[in-house]
Amino acid sequence: MHQIIKDLHARYTVKQYDSNKRISSEKIEIIKEAIRLSASSINSQPWKFILIESERAKQRFHDTFAIKYQFNQHHAVQASHIILFAYDPHYSKEKYKHVVDIEVESGHLPAEMYDNMLNGGYTFAESNTDDAGFNGHWTKAQLYLALGNALHTLARLEIGSTPMEGVDADLIGKIFEDELGGFVCEVALAMGYHKEGEDYNHGLPKARLPSDEIFTVL
Repeated sequence: MHQIIKDLHARYTVKQYDSNKRISSEKIEIIKEAIRLSASSINSQPWKFILIESERAKQRFHDTFAIKYQFNQHHAVQASHIILFAYDPHYSKEKYKHVVDIEVESGHLPAEMYDNMLNGGYTFAESNTDDAGFNGHWTKAQLYLALGNALHTLARLEIGSTPMEGVDADLIGKIFEDELGGFVCEVALAMGYHKEGEDYNHGLPKARLPSDEIFTVL
């Protein structure tokens, strides 16, 4: 079996974390770099990631479950780390210009192609932007590319994970207002190591639709 398939068979959603086990700083740096290298439409990178590792920050995240989604609240203090995945709901041409600047600086984009990339690339973003400048439905979609990349990276590192859409975006927006800076968090990722004997989801076989139901080969 190919290593990619082994990784994906081993990956599952952790239900109980061992709060005594921590992800090493070396592996955290790998995770951060893998997320940074994620793909996005027109290389827009319309995202921000808040890494929660201190006990104080975990308590702040714990407080965001005061109203709803309490079934995920325990992950806030039991998981080794949590990442808040946030998207820019008003991604502008000026923000895209910063990306194109970096493309030229890195050597990825020839300087003479600058205007073509800036104007041509942003046309696609513009087609997903309403009259009020909102394009959050499009930028949020980019965020899930990074989330999927993170999940496989964690599986390769043999670190457990729990993607959570069951988070209170309004309370997160208030409690982490300074860090978010106008970005919106509607999904978070808990990371760590499962608790032996208490994580009922650990070791269960995969339950996925068969290939011939979901693929059409032409």
